[in-house]
Amino acid sequence: MWLVSMVVAGVLWTLLPVSSFAQAGAYPVRPLRFVLPFPAGGATDTIGRSIAQKLSESMGQNVLVDNRPGAGGNLGVELVAKAAADGYTLLLCSPTCAISPSLHSRLNYDPQRDLAPISLVATIPTLLVVNPAVPAKSLQELLALARARPGQLNYGSGGVGSSNHLAMELMKSLARIDIVHVAYKGTGQALNSLAAGEIQMVAISPPAVLPLVPAAKVRVLAVLREKRIAALPEVPTAAEAGLPGLNVNTWYGMLTRSGTPEPLIALINARVKAALKAADTRDRLAGVGVEAVGTTPQYFGDFMKSEMVRLGRIVREAGIKAE
Repeated sequence: MWLVSMVVAGVLWTLLPVSSFAQAGAYPVRPLRFVLPFPAGGATDTIGRSIAQKLSESMGQNVLVDNRPGAGGNLGVELVAKAAADGYTLLLCSPTCAISPSLHSRLNYDPQRDLAPISLVATIPTLLVVNPAVPAKSLQELLALARARPGQLNYGSGGVGSSNHLAMELMKSLARIDIVHVAYKGTGQALNSLAAGEIQMVAISPPAVLPLVPAAKVRVLAVLREKRIAALPEVPTAAEAGLPGLNVNTWYGMLTRSGTPEPLIALINARVKAALKAADTRDRLAGVGVEAVGTTPQYFGDFMKSEMVRLGRIVREAGIKAE
């Protein structure tokens, strides 16, 4: 009986990959849906549409971008988490996917259970920016000002639990300063308030803020990662400016519904990495301050888990609660 069971198991084991690869061979036979849980426009849209265009060309089917903002990005993520596990619904995710489990006591999905990683696709540095009226020309001067005026300076973010909210909370913790959070419905609103002098500072990505630099509508004090950026070579990193540990790159990755056959995930991964290696894609993304990446599913899955731990710790230590 044991021998019969082993033979049957062996036959089934050999049939599964054949069946799966047959699926991959016929895939795709209809358009794919690429969900972006963000509003249209900006660097995020550029990333998603650049990848979608290349995938459409290489896969012989249209890859349709579907912007689904709302609930801090959770509406779009939930849509993919509940989709069929057939490789036809893809997701472009940001740190929101890693933050939400710690921020919300109840989610209608579990990112580790319901989503399967495909690839880390891009990273964007974060800049610490102040209104020009703030009497600080460096990060150390800003921190000294905040210590001299506890609770009197404020900063804006794209919303409670957003990645730039957590970036500023990390700075508060590392520098031991007391500054007040002002939440907006999107980073664009926060940047507008910064330029108008309604708030003093914000952590934000280069694509949004670089157009304001030549007109001196904002002042960039530091790059919140390990290396400087080519667009602002004179701006030091946070570590160079005296605050090591303030590394808060924004990242984007592609996922799909868990249970999707591994051969399909491998195929999509190969096409995504090829898209990100294309010179025109890299140039288009670099033009808005985005660095194309491209990794294995395993690497991105491990990265997501580590980000959930790291960002979850910031949420808990700062006492951040979803509104």
